[in-house]
Amino acid sequence: MKKILLIEDNKDVRENTADILELANYDVATAENGKIGVELAEKFKPDVIICDIMMPELDGYGVLELLGKNSATSSIPFIFLTAKTDRAEVRLGMNLGADDYLTKPFEEKELLEAISSRLRKSDFLKKRLPKTWKASINFWTRLPNTTI
Repeated sequence: MKKILLIEDNKDVRENTADILELANYDVATAENGKIGVELAEKFKPDVIICDIMMPELDGYGVLELLGKNSATSSIPFIFLTAKTDRAEVRLGMNLGADDYLTKPFEEKELLEAISSRLRKSDFLKKRLPKTWKASINFWTRLPNTTI
């Protein structure tokens, strides 16, 4: 079962979204602010993180930045789920490294498709990259020492 961490300060949104995810057969952990979310990400090791932007303690941008600096969490797909709909905000979120950006209110189908898409890409990269790295290492270690 895939694990999702939901970081959302609004209790109703957090509970309703968690219900949607659990009904879709995801193992869901929730955090009511960014600070707790970062701590939980390290312990829970989710397959996807869904995070609001405007929160107390630590906002979503701060969450993304801290998780990106930690090798244990930096490769976890990260989806912003926020009321911020301004084009500049969307661009900022994506430039900071978010994998997707959904705006509230959202359709259940839209959320589940975004998660499914991020999981497929993540699974593909986990399978593909080790082979690519191994091939690259083998190639470079067989080259004779040369000076450029």
